[in-house]
Amino acid sequence: MTEAEQEKTPDVNALEQEGEIAADYVEGLLDIADIDGDIDMDVEGDRALVSVVGVQGNELVGPSGEVLEALQELTRLAVHRQTGERSRLMLDVAGYRERRRAELTKLGTEVANQVREKDEPKSLQPMTPFERKIVHDAVAAAGLRSESEGEEPQRYVVVLPA
Repeated sequence: MTEAEQEKTPDVNALEQEGEIAADYVEGLLDIADIDGDIDMDVEGDRALVSVVGVQGNELVGPSGEVLEALQELTRLAVHRQTGERSRLMLDVAGYRERRRAELTKLGTEVANQVREKDEPKSLQPMTPFERKIVHDAVAAAGLRSESEGEEPQRYVVVLPA
């Protein structure tokens, strides 16, 4: 294996360590907030995935996932503080991200079909980087191109005709 291939290959042990640190951090937050929930950890591709399952209500997700995004950033900071490395950790609460992934995949496919029919570009609402990536992937799978435009937090996807 070349050095370049080694750099691209995710270090599963390091990702599992990130997951452990993140799980401990999130568990501490749940204890402070007196919220019941279980923590699941996994490695998905090149990132650690930590999920809070069994929680009641939406207080950890918030409107449009805003609270979840903030918790994810805090958790990434906690991991960085202990490892000294930038984390790409993904945090999910009560399956929100999986449901959102399905919705956005459907949206990307539908918009790609509309753009193909009308042969005109179409802009979508501002989205998080996670959400934009899912839409870009769905548009590419439908055989069209898309671009992100604008500045955070108002960055959005534009689907382009062939």
